[in-house]
Amino acid sequence: MVSDRPGRRPRLAAFAAAALLVLTPAVASCSDDGEGRSSDLETSAPPGTTAETPDTAEPDDPAAARAEITANWTAFFDPKTPVAEKVGLLENGERMREVLGAFAGDKNASMTSAKVTGVAFTSATGANVTYDLLVGGSPALPGAQGTSVLQDDIWKVSVKTLCGLVELSGVTVPGC
Repeated sequence: MVSDRPGRRPRLAAFAAAALLVLTPAVASCSDDGEGRSSDLETSAPPGTTAETPDTAEPDDPAAARAEITANWTAFFDPKTPVAEKVGLLENGERMREVLGAFAGDKNASMTSAKVTGVAFTSATGANVTYDLLVGGSPALPGAQGTSVLQDDIWKVSVKTLCGLVELSGVTVPGC
């Protein structure tokens, strides 16, 4: 059972992982195309470094890209954002619509949000994102690492980031 007492981060982290566990049945129905594996998440570089030798280290307007990434991540993890909008904020979002719908319907997920604390570009179309996963406004997973990708001229949350969060529950599912 989750404690309502403030300062109980281990229990909040467990609560957040439990909230993400609801995604498992929906994610299991996704096809596995080899993209977005958790090993990709594990090999991402820490903020301020690059994971690969980029052609261009950052987009033409890094300040605007950073602002868009922050806004899109905040909206994506906002429980009030409609699923249709979240689909547009997630890499290959249409294929993950069922997962997002399951997440939106969970009462525990309605308390989960994210706060971007850092963006480091790995290329003109990729970035490492540092963020705090919040439950009820309190950090449950502070300093979490994810990635953002430029797809269809929109900076989106990567599928590997979403799948990495799902896998925190200890479950490996097809499509992730």
